[in-house]
Amino acid sequence: MSVDLQALYQDVILDHNRRPRNYRVIEGARQAERDNRVCGDRVTVYVRAEADAILDVSFQASGCAIVKASASLMTEIVRGRTQAEANALGEQFHRMVMAPPGSAIDDLGALTILAGVRRFPTRIKCATLPWEALRLAMAGQSE
Repeated sequence: MSVDLQALYQDVILDHNRRPRNYRVIEGARQAERDNRVCGDRVTVYVRAEADAILDVSFQASGCAIVKASASLMTEIVRGRTQAEANALGEQFHRMVMAPPGSAIDDLGALTILAGVRRFPTRIKCATLPWEALRLAMAGQSE
C-alpha cells in the first residue's frame, strides 16, 4: 500500500471514528448486538425495513476506531438497498478483508478503504463485527 493510500486509509478511519454517521438508536427497529471479547468491541445495529427495502439503519458502538468506522460506512452504503443486496455486500466485504495482503480487491465504493485491515489479522474481526450484527438484525435475530 502506498504511503498516500495509507494516509487516506487512516484519515477516513479517524474521521468516521470521531464523527460516526448514523450513530443513534432507531426506536422500534429490529436490532442485534455483537461483541468481540478479545478486544472489547461491542456494536448494536438497528434496522427499519419495509418489504425487502432497508429504510433506515443505524448503530451504536464502543471499542476501537475500526469497528466504529466500519459500522459508520456500512450504514451509509446499505440504506435504501434491499436486504439481499446488503447481505451480498456484506459477503463481498468479508472476502475483501480476508484476502491476503497485496491481492487484487473488488471496488466496493467507500468500503474499499477498509481493505487495509487485511494487513492486520487481529483487526479483521473489528471490521466485520457490524456486518454480522446487520445480518442478524435483518433476519430478526438478536443473537
